[in-house]
Amino acid sequence: MERAALERLQQMIDDEVKERFPEGAVRRVMLLQYGDDPVVEPGEVRVRVLIPKDYGEGWDREHMTRMTEFRRELAEKLPEVSELEVIPDDPDVPYDHKPRMSVGGGGWLRARGGGSELTAVMARLGPEDLETLDALITAGVAANRSESVRWALARIRERPAFAKLTEWVRGLDELKAQF
Repeated sequence: MERAALERLQQMIDDEVKERFPEGAVRRVMLLQYGDDPVVEPGEVRVRVLIPKDYGEGWDREHMTRMTEFRRELAEKLPEVSELEVIPDDPDVPYDHKPRMSVGGGGWLRARGGGSELTAVMARLGPEDLETLDALITAGVAANRSESVRWALARIRERPAFAKLTEWVRGLDELKAQF
């Protein structure tokens, strides 16, 4: 997305938050796209709402209705926004250790930080793909489906064609930055 368009969206979101939430309930709102954070996938736009780090258990009860309405309006005005995420604004705690709430198309999800360098990815797989992953587990290559996917991705990264593809993508990113 172009920088000017992102700035307009950011301003619109900031204005909505100021109008919708009482002062101090939200520290800031970030509009994220691919490359801004590892959890954002290519083509995805995510809104991250940072709340006071000492929010306590009451923040979600007090503001959940406002946040749900905010997400609904975002979906109407900005269909490219895939998820609205709420996390405490605490720079001393890594992202993956922070408690968070998020809402996508399927409703609210509360999660606690996982404490690892890994990024969770959800994929819907057909029977053939599941059979492939399960065969890797049965053969002892991996302990579970997640490890099977990581193993398969590692094999792809080993291929010379993947190195060329990665180089091509970097060149494409450089060209986009020039516009």
